[in-house]
Amino acid sequence: MVLSNVNVTEGIVPNKHRMSSASSLELVFSHREEYQAAGRKERGALLASLKGDTGYNEKYIIRLLHGKYKHHPGPKRRGRHYGAVLDDALRVIFETHDGICAERVHPKLIEMAEHADADGELVLTPELRKQLETVSLSTVRRRWRQVTQDEPRLLRRRPRPSNDIRRQIPMRRIPWDEQSPGHFEVDLVHHSGPSAQGDYVHTLQMVDVKTGWSELRAVLGRSYRVIGHAFDAILLRLPFEVIELHPDNGSEFFNDHLMRFWGDRVPGLSWSGSRPYHKNDNRFVEQRNGDLVRGYLGNDRLDTVRQTQALNELYDLIWLYFNFFQPVRRLASKEFVQADGRNRVKRHFDTAATPYERLRASGVLSTATTDRLDQLYRDTNPRQLRRRIYAQIDQLFALPGARPGITEDIFETLTPYLPRKEAALSVTSANE
Repeated sequence: MVLSNVNVTEGIVPNKHRMSSASSLELVFSHREEYQAAGRKERGALLASLKGDTGYNEKYIIRLLHGKYKHHPGPKRRGRHYGAVLDDALRVIFETHDGICAERVHPKLIEMAEHADADGELVLTPELRKQLETVSLSTVRRRWRQVTQDEPRLLRRRPRPSNDIRRQIPMRRIPWDEQSPGHFEVDLVHHSGPSAQGDYVHTLQMVDVKTGWSELRAVLGRSYRVIGHAFDAILLRLPFEVIELHPDNGSEFFNDHLMRFWGDRVPGLSWSGSRPYHKNDNRFVEQRNGDLVRGYLGNDRLDTVRQTQALNELYDLIWLYFNFFQPVRRLASKEFVQADGRNRVKRHFDTAATPYERLRASGVLSTATTDRLDQLYRDTNPRQLRRRIYAQIDQLFALPGARPGITEDIFETLTPYLPRKEAALSVTSANE
């Protein structure tokens, strides 16, 4: 009787007390003639007995008794080609090179082993050398995981920030339906052009979430001195109080110097920061960056004191033009509806109004401030103001850039501050 053609794993029922495979097959085959000559009742009893003795499935036993079985060879198993010597060598290489991946190690196995042998870290025997020369990448990758799974890697620490300020700032975004003015998103726009080398001009912009009120200031470089100076200029002209600042996570905003600055200027100011990988957390200021900065200036490089001063003169005009004469619509509500088998957001917007109209309606302005801004609105010709804006842009781009090797003095951009009243009226009436 030849038993080697039988797939001994087919149809086995779990039974820890069952016979060996060879004995089970021999038992079944010994009852083949008896089964074929027996009646229905006797066959049933015989099958039950064989099933209990062998642990085989009943249908599998019937196939064996009728001689209807096929040989299904299992997967060919390779013998263990490599042993503990190779594993030990790989472990030494792993520790030496801090667990780099197998793809980086495999081409350098011999070189690494020779170096370790010279240092006395392992013994590179002819047998080990042969194994290292013939071992495949897939084998190294597989055994790499086995020998390194319990090995600690060197502790890697990211460089600590200069302070822990950002860790203390809550990460969130200002709600789109914020009801009170004074919650500002803040951003810094770079005017570096195709090269980020050297000092160049940046635009600091603050946008109020409730009203859309925008403040713009150009600075040369981004040191805490020029950033603080820009914030001071904005605070002097801003007609309402700052409650919250929400910049991105740039170090130009989160540092000890500016924290002291804001602690002196606005005690009790709230801070929040954008969440990592959530670019929409600063959605309002990012939109204004496109409209009021890139829309007018493009991506050209600005890098001189005179360009910075000219840009601030332009921003004075844009401040008046946009806040007083550019109606904007604000999101009033959101509704989730199904359309075309998809869930969609249906947005409802309010009636268009200028940021100043929205600010005036909020009731946060004093009577004196309201009268002063109303007078500024009445005295300004928006059409003439627009012409002046584009004339100022032409003047700005007619100015030469910085000469190679010449460093501009950023302190020349720090002009004396005007009192708050004069600062708000510093934009000459377009009727002149």
